[in-house]
Amino acid sequence: MKLWEHDTSGLIDAYRAGAADPEAVVDTALARIARLDPALNAFVALNPQARAQARASAARWRTGAPMGPLDGAPIAVKDNLAAAGMPARWGSAALPEAPLEADELPVARLRAAGAIILGKTNTPEFAIEGYTGNALFGDTGNPWNPALTPGGSSGGSVAAVASGMAPLALGTDGGGSLRRPAAYGGLFSLKAGVGRHARAGGLPQVLLDMEVVGGLTRSARDLALLDAVLTGPDRRDPRSRAQAPAAPLPARPRILFVERFGDAPLDPAIAGRLRAAAAALADDGCAVTAGAPPFDVGPLAAMWSEIGAIGLARLAQTLPGFARASAKYRAIAAEGARAPATRLLAILEEIDRLRAAAGAAFAQWDLILTPACAAQPWPKGETHPPVIDGQPVGPRGHAIYTGWVNAIGHPALCAPCGRDGDGMPVGLQLVGDLGAEPLLLAMAARCERLLGGWRGWPPMALD
Repeated sequence: MKLWEHDTSGLIDAYRAGAADPEAVVDTALARIARLDPALNAFVALNPQARAQARASAARWRTGAPMGPLDGAPIAVKDNLAAAGMPARWGSAALPEAPLEADELPVARLRAAGAIILGKTNTPEFAIEGYTGNALFGDTGNPWNPALTPGGSSGGSVAAVASGMAPLALGTDGGGSLRRPAAYGGLFSLKAGVGRHARAGGLPQVLLDMEVVGGLTRSARDLALLDAVLTGPDRRDPRSRAQAPAAPLPARPRILFVERFGDAPLDPAIAGRLRAAAAALADDGCAVTAGAPPFDVGPLAAMWSEIGAIGLARLAQTLPGFARASAKYRAIAAEGARAPATRLLAILEEIDRLRAAAGAAFAQWDLILTPACAAQPWPKGETHPPVIDGQPVGPRGHAIYTGWVNAIGHPALCAPCGRDGDGMPVGLQLVGDLGAEPLLLAMAARCERLLGGWRGWPPMALD
């Protein structure tokens, strides 16, 4: 196996055995970025200190004193996260080009564990859309078909991992921005519950308290490794100090299988792979019951665009360079500024209603199984697919299965579950109760065993 083909856990094992060293691994990663990224546009900045940090890591491994569980592991970081020595442009000319002086908390935890940041990955402007592209850096392609989108808003991170430019990436998820791109890249992702991965010292939040950080990996074991590094309370993040206790893992998880939400269209290839996954989980001993959603997400879906608009309106008041943002987002912010305070209160009341309904539902079910996406990837540069299974849809038609999970604050897993007829990956979503991250990580390993997990490389990634 070549160095770039290893997952992070495999690299750490190779370092420990003396079969690889971080300098060679980072050199290989940077060479792959130079070769592959012109076709994908995943990276928007590289870490000028990556090679020096790899040399320091190699020296630690030679003395048998790695600084943490990720020592020498290369990682790509989404460009809406603060990482010292590199800018955080958030896909916008509104943010300065100058490199930042400090890491935000999740990035600092990665560095403390020994990770080496390769660079920053592309995102749509202000990370509020479901594709990856912006006027500043251009559009990102999907390694499985570079003419198509990897989704968004963590599409640059997905493209980095799925192409073998990095074994691991960090992104964010405010409405599905980890899970949907993971599905489009054939990757695993965990959207942790609010507060599990403490945050502090980063850019302002646009989507209330709904955005969390999380990883994108090619293996279930890497997902668990990254979760362990990122998890833990911090006094700068009060939500991280009020986490629900983890429940014992159920011997026979009760899974509600929701194939679709009402009459909303769903790509037939996704529906077929999801039904096969549900059958495989049932055959493996899970208690799978097909049914309708246990609560109504329609009212929240109708409000979703307003949440982003109100958040951008506040950002326009507080970000000094917002006047340099693209006209589209300045217009959205102006629209949000016109919303009355009573409208924001109505949105918060709907979120509270949904959180209460979800709490009741998860007394009956351990997990809810849904598609990760309603549509397969569409041409890059387009914000959304206008038609799904022959039916016209709006900008969030492809994203109906994910935003409600952010609103309730619960954790959710995306796991690969096969390919469609064009060879593009398909992903499923499993949503758990508060504190269900250990169960979801166990289900990631179970899905990997039953459904195949990462299934080889995109042709463009091969040497």
